[in-house]
Amino acid sequence: MVGFETFLETPSKERKTVVGYDVPEGVDIRGRYDSEFARILTKDALQFVANLQREFRNHIKYAMECRKEAKMRYNSGALPGFDPATKYVRDGEWVCAAPPPAVADRRVEITGPVERKMVINALNSGAKVFMADFEDALSPSWENLMRGHVNLRDAVNGTISFHDKARNRVYKLNEQTAKLFVRPRGWHLPEAHIFIDGEPATGCLVDFGLYFFHNWSNFRRTQGEGFGSFFYLPKMEHSREARIWNNVFEVAEKMAGIQKGSIRATVLIETLPAVFQMDEILYELRDHSIGLNCGRWDYIFSYVKTFQAHPDRLLPDRVQVGMTQHFMRSYSDLLIRTCHRRGVHAMGGMAAQIPIRDDPKANEAALELVRKDKLREVRAGHDGTWAAHPGLIPAIMEVFTNNMANKANQIQYVKREDAANLTEEDLLQIPRGARTMDGLRLNTRVGIQYVAAWLTGTGSVPLYNLMEDAATAEISRVQNWQWLKYGVELDGDGLAFVDSPDEIPGEWGPGRASSRRNDNVSGGGEKVVEDESGLPVGA
Repeated sequence: MVGFETFLETPSKERKTVVGYDVPEGVDIRGRYDSEFARILTKDALQFVANLQREFRNHIKYAMECRKEAKMRYNSGALPGFDPATKYVRDGEWVCAAPPPAVADRRVEITGPVERKMVINALNSGAKVFMADFEDALSPSWENLMRGHVNLRDAVNGTISFHDKARNRVYKLNEQTAKLFVRPRGWHLPEAHIFIDGEPATGCLVDFGLYFFHNWSNFRRTQGEGFGSFFYLPKMEHSREARIWNNVFEVAEKMAGIQKGSIRATVLIETLPAVFQMDEILYELRDHSIGLNCGRWDYIFSYVKTFQAHPDRLLPDRVQVGMTQHFMRSYSDLLIRTCHRRGVHAMGGMAAQIPIRDDPKANEAALELVRKDKLREVRAGHDGTWAAHPGLIPAIMEVFTNNMANKANQIQYVKREDAANLTEEDLLQIPRGARTMDGLRLNTRVGIQYVAAWLTGTGSVPLYNLMEDAATAEISRVQNWQWLKYGVELDGDGLAFVDSPDEIPGEWGPGRASSRRNDNVSGGGEKVVEDESGLPVGA
């Protein structure tokens, strides 16, 4: 199965060093020169990134080889499960370091790419936390990545502003803002524009290293109340990968001369193998952890990817794979129990809906679905949750506030000991539901339109009143692949096999693939409409 990273620029070992950047020995910059980028890509900052790369590259390579070996086992019929060798960790009575006071309350978090206007609006949104994303919500071009670092530096410094010429409006930070978390890329992604000792740098070490080097001091003073910086860590599959991050944090703390445990991170549990490693992941990061998050869209994608050679484990239409499916509910319940037992936050999943401005009835129906989903989360014991759009924050905040009795979190109050009885079978139960032509059509529309936007620089794309990112596009792509590979019969519509998207009735026709950028790929080809926050709403 071809991965989404196939679309990324392939690093070439041919030397194409860009003249202009002052780089340390062994470092080549192959992205274009920009004087603003040069303030990020300083010699000292690049030396820090190079030090991280040299110290940890062999550990990263080993971890990626272990992933390949696990994939071979799954493709040969094996199933993921709890590791008997680490039973002592799961059974032990240890706890993680207490959450920093600055982020004890995380009832609603908003996420989005590191684009300048987005950063300002998200920090001003009323959410408790903004997760600034270098990963799934960002198309990782050189321009997007480097401008993202400029934007985050200015945000931490409190100097960020944006002049929207179309609206003749200047955006600035409010007096009170959300706490800033940053999500670097996963371990598996290289940075094609920065070479260290003749090899492409590891993308997440570039993201982490540049951000931390320039911002740790101001962040601790202005946001972290003596702690920080704060991060989200994606796409891990095993605790050995968490151990690398823990060691990276310790090296960074030593470089900065700050106390061990100052850096804190929440790990997204968004791969199927990781659900069996939650205790172990927290244990490796116990001095630096502030919780786990249900990255549910990637988790669904990972179910397909893990079982790509298992024709008995086919998913129904993606809209039917919600948190009421037994394997999804079991994953959420076990995450809550694990986090609270270890003294850290258990964060809920993404509400991907966006406001439907021209249809109040449809908008209220969508909001009601969000409220029900968030009520389920808070009653289950989650300490907070994610929103994709500022328009959802008041409704979500109300649900969590009304059900948490004015507590900052539920760590000490909802233990979920009932989840201790969950088994491997619960976490792997085959989801139920139908596979339909409507599901194939939706996957095709979302997959093609999202990739078209991503390739032209947009990583967070509004489609059909939902905010889609790489995770949901991955579900669409791999589900179609799975159905076609195994000749699935769609309910009432025959086989799912088609020679081209043009053969799907009423769908992607000739000429549609030439659509360009965000304004032509939203909502079935309709123009994107932005609200006053600068974020897209349904047209």
